[in-house]
Amino acid sequence: MVDYLERIEIKETVMTGKAVIRGTRIPVELILRMLSQGISEEEILKEYPRLTLEDIRAALAYASDVLADEVIYPVSTKVS
Repeated sequence: MVDYLERIEIKETVMTGKAVIRGTRIPVELILRMLSQGISEEEILKEYPRLTLEDIRAALAYASDVLADEVIYPVSTKVS
């Protein structure tokens, strides 16, 4: 299991408080978006040489934990 707390930081003064890879301004969201578009880990590492494979894995672990704690509010779609 990846300990993302060592690799992910959230600071109000960096990228307006978005989760980023520690010591960079590379948002976790960007990494996830690139992966979802089919961009390989190798290509991401080539594009962002400051990143490591562990940073990419930390981004995935962080996103997984955020979604695991997501609160769902049922909404009725029935129109009267």
